[in-house]
Amino acid sequence: MGRLAQTDGLTEIQRDILATVRDFVDKEIIPVATELEHKDEYPTAIVEGMKQLGLFGLTIPEEFGGLGESLLTYALVVEEIARGWMSVSGIVNTHFIVAHMINAHGTQEQKDYFLPKMAAGELRGAFSMSEPGLGSDVSAISTKGVKERGGTSQPPGAGGDFYVLNGQKMWLTNGGTSSVVAVLCKTDEGGSTPYKNMTTFLIEKTPGFGPNETVPGLTVPGKIEKMGYKGVDTTELVLQDVRVPADRILGGVPGKGFYQMMDGVEVGRVNVAARGCGVARRAFELGIAYAQQRTTFGKKIAEHQAIQFKLAEMATKVEAAHQMMVMAARKKDSGQRNDLEAGMAKYLASEYCKEVVEDSFRIHGGYGFSKEYEIERLYREAPMLLIGEGTAEIQKMIVGRRLLEEYRLAD
Repeated sequence: MGRLAQTDGLTEIQRDILATVRDFVDKEIIPVATELEHKDEYPTAIVEGMKQLGLFGLTIPEEFGGLGESLLTYALVVEEIARGWMSVSGIVNTHFIVAHMINAHGTQEQKDYFLPKMAAGELRGAFSMSEPGLGSDVSAISTKGVKERGGTSQPPGAGGDFYVLNGQKMWLTNGGTSSVVAVLCKTDEGGSTPYKNMTTFLIEKTPGFGPNETVPGLTVPGKIEKMGYKGVDTTELVLQDVRVPADRILGGVPGKGFYQMMDGVEVGRVNVAARGCGVARRAFELGIAYAQQRTTFGKKIAEHQAIQFKLAEMATKVEAAHQMMVMAARKKDSGQRNDLEAGMAKYLASEYCKEVVEDSFRIHGGYGFSKEYEIERLYREAPMLLIGEGTAEIQKMIVGRRLLEEYRLAD
C-alpha cells in the first residue's frame, strides 16, 4: 500500500476493519470485477462475502445487531470497495442510506423491525426519489399517495389507515435486488409549500423483476442498460394503486419526506465522494504500474518527463479528494451541519476522478481502449459519479448558497 490516501487519527478498530476490507477487495473483487462487469452479472458471491463481514450493518447501532461505526469508517470502507469495483459500492450505498434514514428518522417500531434484518443483510435497501421527468427539481415529483381509511380492502393485518400510491419512479439502484424501498411521494397534507407535502414510505417487497405479487400494483421492470456501472441493477419502479399502511410512513408523520430524503442524500454525497476517491486511486495505481512496464524510445515511459508530470498531477488529485472526503465525513460525525463540505467533497472527488481516470487512460495509450485492460472499465464508470447524488452544477449551487450564508454582509 502506497502513501496516498492515508487517514490520520483512526482507531485500532477502524484500521482493522479497513485492513480486512482491503484484503477482501484484493482477493475477492479485483480478480473477477472486469469479467463480471463485461457480462453485466450481479456479484452474488461478493455480496455474500460482504454479508459475512458484517458490512451491511456497518453503521447500524449495536443494539440492532450492527457494528455501530461512524460515517467516516463507512466512507473509508466504500473507498476501498470502489477501488475494487464501483458497482459493488453501489450495492451497499443505497442500503446504507435507507438504514441511516430509518435510524435517524424512523419510529421505534420501524427501527426494531427493519434495522436488525438490514444489519444481517436479510433485508437490503433501495431508495426512490427521482422520476422520469424530474431532473434535479425534487419539488416537481408527481408520484402521489392518497390517504384512505381502514377497511376490508387494505393489506391483511395492516390495521388503521393506509395510503394508495400511484406514479412512476426512476433510477433505483438495487431496484430489483432490494427487499425494502424508501419511496418519496407527494401527499398534500404537510404544509403550505411543496417541500412540506412530501412523505417517505417504506415498502417491503420480494427481490426480483416484473409485477410483485407480494405487493399488488408494484412493478419493477427489467434493468436499465447503462454505459457503465454494470452488475448492480438500476431500474424503474411503477406503482399502480399500491396500498401501504400508514404505519409505514417513515417517522410515522406525513409531510417530512423531503427533509428525510435530503438527509439521506447528504450522507450519500459523502459516499459518492468516497467512490470517486476509490476509483481515482485504482486508476492511479494502474497508471503508475503501466508506466514502469511500458518501454518507448529505449526507456520506460515513467522516465519521460511528460509522464512524470501526469503522475504527479494524478497523485495530487487523489490526495486532495481523499482529504476533502474525510473532512466532510468527520463533520457529519461530529453532529455539525455538513452540506457545504459534503457538496465540496462530492464535486471535487467526482471531477478529479474523471480527470485521473482519463490521464491513466492516456498513459495506457492504445491499450487503454482494449477491454483486456482494467482502465477501460474505469473509463466507463467514472461518468456516473458526475451525476450521482446531484450533478456538479447542483453541488455548486449548494456550496454557493451556503457560502453566502456564512459570509453575508451585515445590513
